[in-house]
Amino acid sequence: MNMIFGGEAMVPSATTMAPQRILIVDDEPRFRRAYRSLLSGNGRIIEESGTGRDAILRLDQRDIDVVVLDLMLPDIGGVEIMEWMERNRIATSVIVFSADESIDSAIHALRRGAFEFIRKHCDPDDLIQAVERALHRRRMEAEHAFMTTQLEQSERLHRFLVEQSPDLIYTVDSRGHFVFVNPRVETLLGFKPEELIDQHYSVIVHEDDMERAHYAFNERRIGERATINFEVRLKNKQQGTRHFDNRMVVAILSSQGVYAQDTAPAHRFIGTSGVARDITDRKRAEETIAFQAFHDLLTELPNRTLFMDRLQLAVTQARRRNQRIGVMFLDIDRFKLINDTYGHQEGDILLKEFAQRVRDCLRSGDTLARQGGDEFTVLLPDINTPDDVFVIARKIMSELRRPFSVGARDFVATASIGIAIYPEDGEASNILIRNADIAMYQAKAQGKNGFLQFKPSMNTAHVERISLENDLRLALKEGSQFELHFQPQVCVSRGRVVGIEALIRWHHPEHGLIPSDEFISLAEETGMIVTISDWVLQAGCVQLKKLRQQGHIDLKLGINISPAEFERDDLVERIIAPLDQHAIPHDAIEIEITEHLLMKDAESVIAKVRLLRNAGLLVAIDDFGTRYSSLNYLRRFSVSRIKIDQSFVRDLRASDDSTAIIQAILGIAKSFNLNILAEGVETEMQRQTLSRLGCDEMQGYLFSRPLSAAALDAFLSGFALNTGHKSSEPPFAHEVG
Repeated sequence: MNMIFGGEAMVPSATTMAPQRILIVDDEPRFRRAYRSLLSGNGRIIEESGTGRDAILRLDQRDIDVVVLDLMLPDIGGVEIMEWMERNRIATSVIVFSADESIDSAIHALRRGAFEFIRKHCDPDDLIQAVERALHRRRMEAEHAFMTTQLEQSERLHRFLVEQSPDLIYTVDSRGHFVFVNPRVETLLGFKPEELIDQHYSVIVHEDDMERAHYAFNERRIGERATINFEVRLKNKQQGTRHFDNRMVVAILSSQGVYAQDTAPAHRFIGTSGVARDITDRKRAEETIAFQAFHDLLTELPNRTLFMDRLQLAVTQARRRNQRIGVMFLDIDRFKLINDTYGHQEGDILLKEFAQRVRDCLRSGDTLARQGGDEFTVLLPDINTPDDVFVIARKIMSELRRPFSVGARDFVATASIGIAIYPEDGEASNILIRNADIAMYQAKAQGKNGFLQFKPSMNTAHVERISLENDLRLALKEGSQFELHFQPQVCVSRGRVVGIEALIRWHHPEHGLIPSDEFISLAEETGMIVTISDWVLQAGCVQLKKLRQQGHIDLKLGINISPAEFERDDLVERIIAPLDQHAIPHDAIEIEITEHLLMKDAESVIAKVRLLRNAGLLVAIDDFGTRYSSLNYLRRFSVSRIKIDQSFVRDLRASDDSTAIIQAILGIAKSFNLNILAEGVETEMQRQTLSRLGCDEMQGYLFSRPLSAAALDAFLSGFALNTGHKSSEPPFAHEVG
């Protein structure tokens, strides 16, 4: 085929070229089938290999255009295959399509000549487009190679290739002055070729790389010993040094000596020729992968990995210099409320603004990192005393007093902060983080919106709590360590038991009986409260069914429901299910909620209480009068009864104020047409006073302590008010069901 330069240049057309071959290398047949379906098209032949060994055998035939390569293969790794291809000069374009999350694998693959690196969880279009780009480059390379083969003896072809090369090609004389530069220098660096002729190479080399570049631009060696893939920063005419995202861009330079063939036996060195390739895209990919590996993408803060690396370095330096280090562990209080109310998008905005405010409170050498979710850590190197850390903690707390704008509303995002000091609170980085975390949880347990420094006693309590949590999980799994006790509720004027309150008991195999108020809060925090509530509902319905079969058909069963339960959408369905299973009338069950719940997300709670009431269940407010809730809330809640807290009943013996409070509560109940029950009645004087004030239903040790199921049967059979059980034992603390 004749080629004409200067007139029309003839090149092979796409239609006359052989089909392009794609090799898919993956040990998962289903992935290979999926890739084949994605990449099939006219003019393409797609082949498959399930192992690295098969892939090498196929690639060795040297007719594959593009290989889609998984790094993780059962016999030979993808990187090893690329190394083999490099050694054997296999020109096939490689697209790494891997589930390997390792940054080192990605960068190593790119440096080994991979055309692109794509993760398996990416958009399928990314793979399709990458293959199309690779095939296009292969087609262009094939056309270029065809032309080179046909016209390799032509000086005009040589000139054409040099001038049209995508790489910077140059020659410098023995003094380092340019004698030739191809036109690529203008698009790459902004210099016209004629501007650089007879200029020293230093005009395009960054000052910091000048000493290193001297050897490459004065290379005298040829062949395999000559300079290959030397990285150097080049200056741009308009901008000085080219940047992307404020990071330097490098070119890869290869050079060798140029010699004149004189009549003398020895060749004479006359200069150096070289090729510089712009690798901006590859460096951008490496930088992006490196950033993502060590930073949180939402806040752009260092992540856990980078933070631990900096903390370890700070500990090493502090040990050598005999200095202190401060570590903070921050958790945003009530962050889940933002996500649940306004959605995760608004939650993400809050996280970014929170991070910015905290960062503004720190010194230039401090590190703020995001651990995950709403948890952050702070590294404070080179502090003199713990007071230095407390000053910064107070500054953060003060800054957070300004409301954030969330969903077009103001929201005060407080934080709980735990503090650990090196070396007092730990001499290893992982110990410091752990102890700061423990202190943070202690701050949260003490009411949130505050900070505490770690103390050894916290660790003991933390370990015990973790142990108790594990024991509770095991107890729930086995189901045999729990028992329901029932405390009778008495109507004094009628002299009969009208209800029973279900109270759960945990018989720990080592620690004996554990009061419910010691494990219910733990269950709420860990989410196990749902399983406990389901168990109480099921066991309570079983017992109530037996009692109804024995003739106690008017007996009501009171069951305490945790405030945490009202955050779940399936609350009503879960309560009704065991009732229907055991044929218990809905109005035989009284759900007890705390007054505190009325003030927490009231609209949502009101809606769920109405659903319970619409389903026929009774709803009572426990510990009424202790939380100063709004009477407006009480009006809107569809409750059926309020229970006077035992603290008011206990003070009847010594305080007229308690009498006045109870009178006020009775008046409120009457005005809202609600039933009322007094808790904690322990003496005859309390019973008589309550009766005189108009409270007819009571519960307490004067009548009976909580009873097992067997003891309850006997109590109900023989109960009479005038011979009712009066415990001679001292009263116990109020037991939470």
